[in-house]
Amino acid sequence: MTAVADTQATIAAVRRDVAALHAELTRYQLVVWTAGNVSARVPGHELLVIKPSGVSYDDLTPQNMVVCDLDGKVVDGEHAPSSDTEAQAYVYREMPEVGGVVHTHSTYAAAWGIRGEPVPCVLTMCADEFGGEIPIGPFAIIGDDSIGRGIVETLRGSRSSAVIMRNHGVFSVGPTARKAVAAAVMCEDVARTVHISRQLGEPIPIEQAHIDSLHDRYQNVYGQQKDRR
Repeated sequence: MTAVADTQATIAAVRRDVAALHAELTRYQLVVWTAGNVSARVPGHELLVIKPSGVSYDDLTPQNMVVCDLDGKVVDGEHAPSSDTEAQAYVYREMPEVGGVVHTHSTYAAAWGIRGEPVPCVLTMCADEFGGEIPIGPFAIIGDDSIGRGIVETLRGSRSSAVIMRNHGVFSVGPTARKAVAAAVMCEDVARTVHISRQLGEPIPIEQAHIDSLHDRYQNVYGQQKDRR
């Protein structure tokens, strides 16, 4: 296989994966209408694949996923990319360990963001996935890399795989797009459970040593060797 054919095959595979993963956002009720998106880095290339802007989830196909460079410029695709493209491109440029980014406006997590309050780590699932509280990122306007700067600034000081941007919604990251989707699903579940617990009374905190132990086990022991999530 030539280098060009190999690149095309890699991009095609990422397009298929990204298109399919959007079904998880609707399945777990993390998005409404055309909001939200999944993106993935193209392995071995300075490229990403992302959802087209304003296209219904029912109409998403591998072919209408948009390929962009890591400055957010379209390389291949018939549609305009998501309005979050520049922000996510910034994340990929600044965090080379990130292979996938997901954005949702999931209800409970966004509600914490409206209040500007991190979700406290009072649930073992939160310790497992996020290694502590789920942090709040700064308010930023959509359309350029401002949101990306806020994501990177917040996550670099945290073990969390998700950040809730103030007055906006969730951005989650992972070494793969699938793991970023898992983080988005778990972020909403934790946000909902902790909210409900606070209606009943003050949540009982988890000791930091236990948080550390739970996070280490989940990240390094839990699951199958080839894919621990």
